[in-house]
Amino acid sequence: MKVLVACEYSGRVRDAFIRNGHDAMSCDLLPTEQAGPHYQGDVFNIIDQGWDLMVAHPPCTYLTNSGVRWLYEKEGRWEQMREAAKFFTELLTADIPRIAVENPVMHGHAGIRKADQTIQPWQFGHTETKRTGLWLKNLPHLVPTDDVREAMKGMAKKDTDKVHYASPGKDRWKLRSTTYQGIADAMGNQWGSL
Repeated sequence: MKVLVACEYSGRVRDAFIRNGHDAMSCDLLPTEQAGPHYQGDVFNIIDQGWDLMVAHPPCTYLTNSGVRWLYEKEGRWEQMREAAKFFTELLTADIPRIAVENPVMHGHAGIRKADQTIQPWQFGHTETKRTGLWLKNLPHLVPTDDVREAMKGMAKKDTDKVHYASPGKDRWKLRSTTYQGIADAMGNQWGSL
């Protein structure tokens, strides 16, 4: 398949599809962190190039449930939220046969339907929690590959919720937005076998 991985700078999902024999390319405004096929620029410049499948990771800053309070406390956030919701919706409704759009749990103000599936890193071999929604078009739910909840028993919350306790800093957003390798592999293996 010809696979577009939108809004991905890490190359993890792109490379998971490449390992499964697909022609995959990542796209982001940032350069890729891993050498490989990557378009640096606006995804809508290349979205109509005959893709069979797209996995998109649009920015969640203005859509996520955890940030809803800032809509009321920071000027301009409502307009930024509307723009983010429009971008998300345009990705989800793109003219591509199979689509998955990934984002954290959203607040209702964005007007986006509920996710088709929610997943956790601990379902895919990572001893961490980060509830993530998948909005799917012509794709099955991801099947968990390695449930490690038992290994998490007795672990401190700071160790299982690392992404939530990340220290403030210029790269905090990168740490919080990078796809876990186990989830990327499941996408490449399961959706790549369709």
